Amino acid sequence: MLAQRAAQQSLRRLTAQTITETTEHDKILAQQRLNRPVAPHLGIYAPQIPWYLSALNRITGCTLSGAFYVFGSLYLVAPYIGLHMESASVAAAFGAWPWLAKVATKMFFALPFTFHSFNGLRHLAWDTTHMITNQKVITSGWTVVGLSVVSAFALTFI
Repeated sequence: MLAQRAAQQSLRRLTAQTITETTEHDKILAQQRLNRPVAPHLGIYAPQIPWYLSALNRITGCTLSGAFYVFGSLYLVAPYIGLHMESASVAAAFGAWPWLAKVATKMFFALPFTFHSFNGLRHLAWDTTHMITNQKVITSGWTVVGLSVVSAFALTFI
């Protein structure tokens, strides 16, 4: 029992000594960190097309999937709450809208859909290690933007 108590006491002393040494080391490290240069923040970099397209790809994906989930849920619940969500009813209601409202609604859904589709193809091309250089990333980004706008206009006015 005496040997066990002596071992515990020596372990406690060793632990206490290690803790004080650690805090001294931490103080030295903290002082050294004050003298180090600060890493640049994203705010100092010029915005680039891959940043915007990456964020827009995520936003359009979440928006489109959310809209499909809401519409699908509404379609399933519609008979129980007295709404008519049949294709003929929805088409007749949409047909009664003013021309500008139709165009705005079609563009609202067509632009994110086409952008997300073309940007997804661009990302699939990257998975095959094509178009990974900086210049090709920028060029393909602007190509995606152009194709998205043109195809969204085509889908809107069809």
